[in-house]
Amino acid sequence: MKILVLHGPNLNLFGRREPHIYGTTTLAEIDARIAKLAAELNVEVASIQSNHEGALIDFLHQNIDSAQGALVNPAGLTQHGVPLHDAIKAMPFPVIEVHMSNIAARETWRAHSIISPAVRGTIQGLGPQSYLAALRAVTEMVRAV
Repeated sequence: MKILVLHGPNLNLFGRREPHIYGTTTLAEIDARIAKLAAELNVEVASIQSNHEGALIDFLHQNIDSAQGALVNPAGLTQHGVPLHDAIKAMPFPVIEVHMSNIAARETWRAHSIISPAVRGTIQGLGPQSYLAALRAVTEMVRAV
């Protein structure tokens, strides 16, 4: 089983960017935790981080026939990423939206996600644990089919 992990704009700055919101865990550390759990779950993960929406969409398109699920932290594309929303809807596998912070508890404009209607579910507010909970969830969804 192959699960995609997409990290959106500015997430390469985890550990440095607003540590009072996102903590001090780096993206490399998050990816290492995801890889460790993936090994325990006997799944393969393929990750990408991009500050460009098109690169994230291309990654989904390139893996449409080889992946069985995906985790997407759309970051700043959460409120404005219509093309990403459309690409997610085109995927034949379950996609989970992930956020380290609770976007509903932040600025009003952050609370609305245009990505949420395109995904199977959303996990947020658990810091790096959000990714791990999402990986467990999507793995169970795929295995249940």
